[in-house]
Amino acid sequence: MHGFLEQFVTLWVVIDPIGTIPVFIAITAGLSAAQRPRVALQAAAVSAGVLLFFLVFGQILINALGIGLNSFQVAGGIVLFLFALTMIFGEGKTETDRRDLDSDETGSAAPNPAIFPLAVPSLASPGAMLAIVILTDNNRFSIADQAVTAVIMLAVIAVAYLLMRLADPIIRLIGHAGSAIVSRVMGMVLASVAANAVLTALLQIITTGQL
Repeated sequence: MHGFLEQFVTLWVVIDPIGTIPVFIAITAGLSAAQRPRVALQAAAVSAGVLLFFLVFGQILINALGIGLNSFQVAGGIVLFLFALTMIFGEGKTETDRRDLDSDETGSAAPNPAIFPLAVPSLASPGAMLAIVILTDNNRFSIADQAVTAVIMLAVIAVAYLLMRLADPIIRLIGHAGSAIVSRVMGMVLASVAANAVLTALLQIITTGQL
């Protein structure tokens, strides 16, 4: 139960369904009520596909490059920690993703907004990609455990999809300031998870001598 809860919290924080709501509202402001559900569904599907790819092939790529998983976990934990710091001290993902959208609108060929910035990097963020690889280590977790992780990840994305469908009333309820507060609290949780990942990997390196 503890492991299940830890995985859920980790994936909830790095995917950040609540922080995606203002991004969704911003990119669908000019769309009709009939188009918004399609954008939400496509964003959820694309982000799920990207994270499932890293779940299945992420460690294979790491092994092909000759990188030890403990080393990858240390690097991933550091990156997750830095990502958490941006959530706490820097611009929230809402402001950053919306700024990316605004700058992209000046370009000549705008990509599908459901894919960028909504699916990547808002939902399937670099932190989420790293977290999913760490949580499905073939040396520590069985196929059944990894399947559970996949289900948890898909459940979090399903919640993100539902929140996007309910974006208007939610943002009216908590406001943009409330969304920023939630994002910073989640950043603190993520920083703790990242520190734990680094310390656990370092302990494994010290005790086993395996990078």
